[in-house]
Amino acid sequence: MDCKGIETVRRDNSPLVANLINTCLQFILIDRDPDGAVAHAKETISDLLCNRVDISQLVITKELTKTDDEYSAKQAHVELANRMKKRDAGSAPQLGDRVPYVIIAAPKKTAAYLKSEDPIYVLENNIPIDTQYYLENQLTKPLLRIFEPILGEKKAESVLLHGDHTRTKTVLTSKLGGLAGFTKKRNICLGCKTPVEKESKRIYFHSGRLYTVALVPFNIPLSDG
Repeated sequence: MDCKGIETVRRDNSPLVANLINTCLQFILIDRDPDGAVAHAKETISDLLCNRVDISQLVITKELTKTDDEYSAKQAHVELANRMKKRDAGSAPQLGDRVPYVIIAAPKKTAAYLKSEDPIYVLENNIPIDTQYYLENQLTKPLLRIFEPILGEKKAESVLLHGDHTRTKTVLTSKLGGLAGFTKKRNICLGCKTPVEKESKRIYFHSGRLYTVALVPFNIPLSDG
């Protein structure tokens, strides 16, 4: 399917966006199956939040066209190029190169340009990806743009961006940093954060309601005992 002027062909989006939008359009326009498109979008969002998406699908690339001082605002690819130059000037991107990067997890309110990182460096150091960033800043607008005419504005947002497929997340931890050696993996309840020994689904009682919670591995500090 030949697409022009939408997210499927923009080079500053991750491949995840292009692949998802292309497949959804295939369902809608060729197969005449909007329900299939919705199901595929929800499955992709679930895979993203649970870290089941290959990192190659999350790589964003931008061309380094100017020096740091010539940009009017901080740019993710420029900041990364500067950090890579400090690590190894010989292999760092040069003017005219396209800089590939992914957005990594960081404390809240950290600017996006500070969260850009070299995909190879991320793999080598098991650095967690900021999957919520990709959902909110890469997938949300393109998905709503094609589904709002079909489902309506409120329903499109409710169906695609909320619901069971967004409630289970896998939290990964980096091997960088001294504290990593003093933690071990435990399963926790997503509602109350209580460590649970069995790796299965359990029912918990929170705020007057029962929840079925999928357990995920989470690093917690080792106790002195």
